[in-house]
Amino acid sequence: MSLNLIHTADWHLGQTFFGYDREEEHDAFLKWLVATLAERQTDVLLIAGDVFDVANPSASAQRRFFRFLKEANRCNPHLQIVVVAGNHDSAARLESPIPLLEELNTSIVGIIKRTESGEIDFESLLVPLYNKEGKREAWCLAVPYLRQGDYPPSEETADTYIAGINRMYHQLYDYADAKRQAGEALVAMGHLHATGAELSDDDRSERIIMGGLESVSSETFDDGLAYTALGHIHKAQRIGGRENLRYSGSPLPMSFSETNYRHQVVEVSIDNGCLSTVEPLPVPVLTGLQRIPAQPAPPEEVLAQLAQLPVADADGNETPSLWPYLEVRVLLTEPDPGFRHRVEETLADKAVRLTSIVPSYPKREDDDTVSPLSYNDLQRIDPLDMLKHAFTSKYGGELPGEIESLFNNVMREVSL
Repeated sequence: MSLNLIHTADWHLGQTFFGYDREEEHDAFLKWLVATLAERQTDVLLIAGDVFDVANPSASAQRRFFRFLKEANRCNPHLQIVVVAGNHDSAARLESPIPLLEELNTSIVGIIKRTESGEIDFESLLVPLYNKEGKREAWCLAVPYLRQGDYPPSEETADTYIAGINRMYHQLYDYADAKRQAGEALVAMGHLHATGAELSDDDRSERIIMGGLESVSSETFDDGLAYTALGHIHKAQRIGGRENLRYSGSPLPMSFSETNYRHQVVEVSIDNGCLSTVEPLPVPVLTGLQRIPAQPAPPEEVLAQLAQLPVADADGNETPSLWPYLEVRVLLTEPDPGFRHRVEETLADKAVRLTSIVPSYPKREDDDTVSPLSYNDLQRIDPLDMLKHAFTSKYGGELPGEIESLFNNVMREVSL
């Protein structure tokens, strides 16, 4: 009368990190996950969206996913896998191999199907979950990323996206609750942004859409749910203080703002229809992220720190594709076009992979006195004055004469 699940999400297979491919990192994670599922004799794996990084993934990314499904099934034959589409996935593409994947005990839900009368087909969103002995222990409310119109309609004229999502989960819960037998649990999945979730500083894939109007309250998920497995936010966390309402987070860092994240999957045990235990399982880190310096510093200080980095193995025993990713942070008082070249020279023999150089500028006393340009100002302003305004706003001081001369030459060429 027990069920052992592992909750994961946001794999983003096929992602490149500042131009570097991540195939070895993804292979290492998937190999670890296969071994973990077999070692812990997991009954159900829940993948809560964003399996791929783009809607049209590469052939190698798709092969990696299908190979994982095959290996997971081979090493743990009773394992059941439930996948829902995320906002990065193509729902139709993700569902296309369903006839074949059913042989691997894998269920995929990407498209919200409707009956002949136009109603939501709730039955297609329910997946029965079985234990090792083949006994049904729970029902999974497998809800993919919802777009406008995917949810049940409302008679109200001023309907909202959030209200639609609430209706979807509440009506699906009622439908599933009427089907389940005594002792069976209800487990939900979703790929969405929940109110109160902590976001990365600079990860565009997590950005709040529609000005925050899509933030879903924890009250959307009924208290009768034994566990809710969420995807979309890359930081592992509880929502609304509820132990059974969680983001698993991404297994790999998607940006430097995730440097200190605890990347993990979540193991969940359900006994007699009720949540028993929740245990995060850390994902081993194959490739690290380095920010040098920890806080932006002047150019010469930055270069001195970079010079102290380990030198690459001259005998070629190291694997460059596993060297840590490096973000360089520099504090500038004015533009320094030659700085990148000096950084690259300093790193020429270092065992790191340069991803980006992030400049910042000290706050000036007159920052508050430089007022933004209005729409009418932009209609009347001379292009050179606009350039001077932009330069002063960002760097302070006057526009250098050589830049002004170059700009005037370009403008003369354009006018000809």
